[in-house]
Amino acid sequence: MDFTPTPEQSAARDLAAEIFGDLSTHERLSALGTGVDGELWKALCAAGLPAAVEEIGLVGLVLLLEEQGRVTAQVPLAASCAYGVLPVAAHGTAEQRARLLPALRDGTAVATAAYRATSRPTASARRTTEGWVLTGTFPVVPWLRAATHVLVPALTEEGHTRCFLIETQTVPAPPTSAPPTSAPPAPAAHPSSAPVRTESPVRTEAVETTAPWAAGRLTLHEAPAEPLGDHGTWADVLGRARTAFAGLQAGVCQGSVARVVHHTSVREQFGRPLSAQQGVLLRAADAHMDTEAIRVTAYEAAWRRDQHLPAATHALTTAWWACEAGRRVVHASQHLHGGIGADVEHPVHRHFLWGRQLDAYLGPAPALLAELGTLLTEEAAA
Repeated sequence: MDFTPTPEQSAARDLAAEIFGDLSTHERLSALGTGVDGELWKALCAAGLPAAVEEIGLVGLVLLLEEQGRVTAQVPLAASCAYGVLPVAAHGTAEQRARLLPALRDGTAVATAAYRATSRPTASARRTTEGWVLTGTFPVVPWLRAATHVLVPALTEEGHTRCFLIETQTVPAPPTSAPPTSAPPAPAAHPSSAPVRTESPVRTEAVETTAPWAAGRLTLHEAPAEPLGDHGTWADVLGRARTAFAGLQAGVCQGSVARVVHHTSVREQFGRPLSAQQGVLLRAADAHMDTEAIRVTAYEAAWRRDQHLPAATHALTTAWWACEAGRRVVHASQHLHGGIGADVEHPVHRHFLWGRQLDAYLGPAPALLAELGTLLTEEAAA
């Protein structure tokens, strides 16, 4: 294994770090509320970063998402690449690639996915004389309010799981003008009072989540859909997505630990920096090691996927680390900030919200372990 980035991957990472650093400041994020940062999304797309993912691969995407996670930038980069650009490029027909990829590359189209990570598909697919139609309800779909396309795994009448794309009949959110600063959303997801769109057979409602992911509730009733790939496509898409979002969690944890390092170095107690206290050192060191575990397992899973090697168990492993270790890191970081860590307007609290949201989105961790154990048992028996 060689995790050394290629020159192209390094260049893309450095460019992403510059754009995220310039635009995802604490002041701008505080003013955004829970919506998409349209100005930042346009800047990323103008720089060609979503389009570059086809060339720099999953390792390159993980590197980009680390930079996003460091500053908790409010853009659908992980979703649109993991559920749009990469699946269409890998599994789409020539016609689908020609029709869908240009808009996904330049950001005028945004993709997300509707599924429950550790359960069988909850949507059903039925073939009609006019094509495929889907029926199902998804309480929380990340970035739905910005999405033009939703990737949905559904059970066919033959009992197979296939991937389908549906159009939400919307356009990405326009650049956000700075609204009045609002308090962070409540941890529990709940529908807002006003629906975003009510067109049938695809209905969506705005949903607020722990982290500001512009999420929504998606209801499909005989919704027209087009198939993407074959029966094995969903397993590939899910493995790539788990790896990508684990990379995002690695960045969230890195940013959180960096804030701990700064705070404990400048904050003094009894005439000495907090970082001189052994208990603080040990807690921070544990957080650093947990962060590195997420990062290296994400690199390994991504590298194996790019090398066309078996990577299903590795994707589950990095997803588990992202859940289990990610939760420990953001809790420790908030704790090590003392009283100000409980301030919902402090930057470290934003990392806490993102870390918990990613834990919930990828997990729960015990279910990932159960799935990993089943897969390892099946491989051993084969």
